[in-house]
Amino acid sequence: MIRRSLLALLLTGTALAAHAAFDIDQLMGELAQFKGGRARFVETRHVALLDAPVVSSGEMRFTPPDRLEKDTLKPRRETLVLEKNSLTVERDGRSLTWHVGSRPEAMAFIESVRSTLSGNRKALQKYYQLELRGGPRDWTLVLLPTSAEVQALVTRITISGSGREVRRIEYQQADGDRSELVLTPMAD
Repeated sequence: MIRRSLLALLLTGTALAAHAAFDIDQLMGELAQFKGGRARFVETRHVALLDAPVVSSGEMRFTPPDRLEKDTLKPRRETLVLEKNSLTVERDGRSLTWHVGSRPEAMAFIESVRSTLSGNRKALQKYYQLELRGGPRDWTLVLLPTSAEVQALVTRITISGSGREVRRIEYQQADGDRSELVLTPMAD
């Protein structure tokens, strides 16, 4: 009986130590190993002015370190391509391109996804204070904006995943609206 209790205590202590040792550097190292890929997405936007959430779905592709594509299929077709600091939006047969590098608030949104996917801690910390919860198999990274310009738009970004896979991103906007993006990895 004593031997079982000691073994259980030892195993619990080992598991807690391993869990406590997981830190942002380890997470970023794991994410940096991600070589890119595709995921299905479902995005749910909760807007105070609307009676019901707006739901869209499609496919996202990421090619490290700085190409991100979001191809929305429903409710209507729209393609966004972010390559370095240029954002191209295609909708209804029209295409518009913006250079977003000179807009810190836009770059903060972009880097919240792109830098997380590529494990770039330095780029994330340019805009956010980072808080990590959980362990390697079930982690949550909270991004808290550090500048007034970004805080005026978003109060918190919560990113969760497992290993090197990002599974969910939630944006809590300063005006109370929020958006949740659920990702399901696809085989290439």
